[in-house]
Amino acid sequence: MTYTASAELIDSFSVFAGPEIEDETIDLIRAALVVARTEYPGLDLEAYAGRIELLASRVAGLTPDYNPQHALAALNRVLFEEGNLTGNREDFYDPRNSFLNDVLDRGLGIPITLSIVYMEVARRVGLHLSGVSMPGHFLLKYHTDKGKETLIDCFNRGDFLSRQDCQSRLDDIYSGEMKLRPEYLHPMSRRQILNRMLNNLKAVYLSTRNFRKALTIADLILVVFPHSPEDVKQRALLRYSLGLQRLAAEDLDDYLRIAPNAPDAKEIRQMSISIRRMLALMN
Repeated sequence: MTYTASAELIDSFSVFAGPEIEDETIDLIRAALVVARTEYPGLDLEAYAGRIELLASRVAGLTPDYNPQHALAALNRVLFEEGNLTGNREDFYDPRNSFLNDVLDRGLGIPITLSIVYMEVARRVGLHLSGVSMPGHFLLKYHTDKGKETLIDCFNRGDFLSRQDCQSRLDDIYSGEMKLRPEYLHPMSRRQILNRMLNNLKAVYLSTRNFRKALTIADLILVVFPHSPEDVKQRALLRYSLGLQRLAAEDLDDYLRIAPNAPDAKEIRQMSISIRRMLALMN
């Protein structure tokens, strides 16, 4: 696969999130910090990863008995009371909300980046949480040994939610037009969490028509899921909009190889042929 982003960026991200990496061993903190290098090329990954370790040490010091409920309370204290992390309600679509270094420096984030910090600090003190891809509002879930669940809203300073609370969140976001379904609270893989974070950032760039930055993020998405036909197609369209016709045609051909029976296969095939004809006339 040919990438538009720099080889250094792709190689660095692949170390933490490439397709050969087992899901449970994906380092979400360092992978997310490599994403931030799209904006801050010289970012010191280890300096910020060290800050996560320091937060974990602080939480561990408050929970010597390893009681999960005490650990959750300590997490909320360290991250939201002492660290003052909070959801950025004033400028939700600021791209800095998706860069982990900015989240730690500014204390502002969106649900998924705040949740990554929370989940990875928790992981370091022996508390394993799952990401929950509820539409419009990423959450975390903790399962007790007895099968009970605790849902955690990191955008709202670690609030513990019931399922009815989740419906209320959906009502706020979708004006009462979306009902909570069981699959909305299913746990996500670490790869899926990264993918959602990247797609959020790409959407921010697309909303401001910053196609070049969106294209870089599209490349990273395809490191995480290299055989995703929809993402290959979306990158083709971004490349085409930026005048990268040859690369766009390559992506369209890849899309057809991955999804030969896609509903839009005929249109995509015609688009690829048209691009190649245009390129031939230019030679």
